[in-house]
Amino acid sequence: MTAYDRSETVNSFTRRRFLGAATLAGLLLAQRRLWADDVVKAVPEKAERRSPRKPQRYRIAAADIMLLKRQKLGALPLAHELGLDGVEVDMGGLGDRPTFDNKLNDPAVQQQYFDKLAELDLEISSLAMTGFFSQSFPERGGVERTVQDCIDAMVALKVKTAFLPLGIKGDLQQHPEMRPAVVARLKQIAVRAEKAGVVVGVETSLGAADEVKLFDEIGSLSVRSYFNFSSAIKNGRDLCAEMRTLGRERICQIHCTNEDGVWLENDPKIDLPKVKLTLDELGWSGWLVMERSRDATDPRNVKRNFGANAAYLRSIFQTAAQ
Repeated sequence: MTAYDRSETVNSFTRRRFLGAATLAGLLLAQRRLWADDVVKAVPEKAERRSPRKPQRYRIAAADIMLLKRQKLGALPLAHELGLDGVEVDMGGLGDRPTFDNKLNDPAVQQQYFDKLAELDLEISSLAMTGFFSQSFPERGGVERTVQDCIDAMVALKVKTAFLPLGIKGDLQQHPEMRPAVVARLKQIAVRAEKAGVVVGVETSLGAADEVKLFDEIGSLSVRSYFNFSSAIKNGRDLCAEMRTLGRERICQIHCTNEDGVWLENDPKIDLPKVKLTLDELGWSGWLVMERSRDATDPRNVKRNFGANAAYLRSIFQTAAQ
């Protein structure tokens, strides 16, 4: 064998070793990547987070009690699925109890809400004291403690607005004799709300002009009107005229639905584009909270009813220009 042949043999052997080593390195790298992929797949993924919501002048929520999830965390993923900005959380039943059947003042429950709200990029629009619907606000004993429990929950959950219906004997159209007691109690509540830096929104059966007199008598912006479309419509009043009479400062929040029957888009009694124009002119901004306006033929189909109404509200109040 010549020197040239020996050189070629050595070079050939060297090339084979190099190629073999390169191939082995490639296989090891590929295997390492597969191992890495397996490790990633083995780690549970965190819940997907949406990009932060675009600030909106009008935000849309639904009452958890009407979503059939009264004071349940499950209302939040449902609201997320429906495309809402938040949820009105109920304080629970009242009945003959001294206060609400409520867990919102439990720090562990509060943290569960905070975690889920952050995960889904939602807010609590308000707390609702719907237990008073079947009560007599001006007559019931221990009202101060009951409302204080709601105010304490508001502070803990960083919620600025509460909904307070005045109940059966609190209907000042039917029971005008109850007005002094209603005013006295709302003045007491106003002091508590002012101290906590929150607002209690009251729903009454009065027309806007009489509501203005009521709020002037109470004398505090910590008690305002929680305006309800259905109440105005039921009493034959013009929605937009009523809101203009109340004015921007007296309306803390709006229940933006009618009684059950048809969806908002099919309701001849509510002209939402006109409502929006009125609120725009007033310079109002805030939460629009859905309660009803469910299809009477399918009232318990939560996703269908609230999904349709939420989509219509977004199309009117949350256009690209907002």
